[in-house]
Amino acid sequence: MKIQNVNLENKTVLITGVAGFIGSALANELLRTVPSVCVIGIDDCNDYYEVELKEYRLSEIEKLAKKHGRCSFKFIKGNIADKTLIDSLFSEYKPAVAVNLAAQAGVRYSINHPDAYIESNIIGFYNILEACRHNPVEHLVYASSSSVYGSNKKIPYSTDDKVDTPVSLYAATKKSNELMAHAYSKLYNIPSTGLRFFTVYGPAGRPDMAYFGFTNKLIKGQTVQIFNYGNCKRDFTYIDDIVQGIKLVMTRAPEKKNGEDGLPVPPYAIYNIGNSFPENLLDFVQILSEELVKAGVLPSDYDFEAHMEFVPMQPGDVPVTFADTSKLEEDTGFRPSTPLRTGLAKFVRWYKEFYKI
Repeated sequence: MKIQNVNLENKTVLITGVAGFIGSALANELLRTVPSVCVIGIDDCNDYYEVELKEYRLSEIEKLAKKHGRCSFKFIKGNIADKTLIDSLFSEYKPAVAVNLAAQAGVRYSINHPDAYIESNIIGFYNILEACRHNPVEHLVYASSSSVYGSNKKIPYSTDDKVDTPVSLYAATKKSNELMAHAYSKLYNIPSTGLRFFTVYGPAGRPDMAYFGFTNKLIKGQTVQIFNYGNCKRDFTYIDDIVQGIKLVMTRAPEKKNGEDGLPVPPYAIYNIGNSFPENLLDFVQILSEELVKAGVLPSDYDFEAHMEFVPMQPGDVPVTFADTSKLEEDTGFRPSTPLRTGLAKFVRWYKEFYKI
């Protein structure tokens, strides 16, 4: 197991994409559990999905920061593609750890909106790397994605597998992030760790994700599309597991050392964070429907079958995602463990309260 070589107590942590699903959950976790931490968050709060949800997440962080008086939270509204802003932010706050979670998400959206992915995922991440180069950090942690595995046939997906066949621009930008981070780690000795997330879900999640979108449509009496005629499996990973994994990784930066040539060996690592238990899409829909009825969000006589449409695979999608998390477990002792039903039940309870159903 890797030793903890980064202490977060009394440190400044930068979280980009702090109004996002994972970013806000991480900010809350740090404010709850790390004494005297100062969280600096940046987000442009764009309208890719409902801005009200992002504002809600930010308000929850603010409440928590006030509750834990020795901790602090500072929010900056801005775009990581703005190099001047990012440089000034690093110069002023000098974060010890930077966690880059800002990105244009969504596989299908990337098919028709490529510019958003180049701006945020490529230019924005370059700005973060440059800022870490000129304002050294103890550790840069950044979001990659399970989508980098593309059309790989071998499962479970291992970080030792080749990932040279992306099937969407989103996946290509995430693979680019890994390559860029490796280059900067080698050239400037920046300790960096990439995290390949697998289908993250939970309360206050992203409305463009299946579980959230299905719920919205079912409540409105609309039809939900079941892709690949239901022959899909996803490694659903609950948000609390994701955040716990990120926090453990943050405190374990890759070691700086020189090679035989006297030059730095890149202090660089990649991990999968997934539940390591792919669920069939139809089983997932069944569990979600049962929890929606149980919570009183939908009536017990709701005709779910009448609201399902089986359709072919969509461009950019893959039939199966399945994480090999042995490397993460070996280095941190952590393995995601929340069962799908438990996580979906928590999401449904949050949904009912948030939308006042």
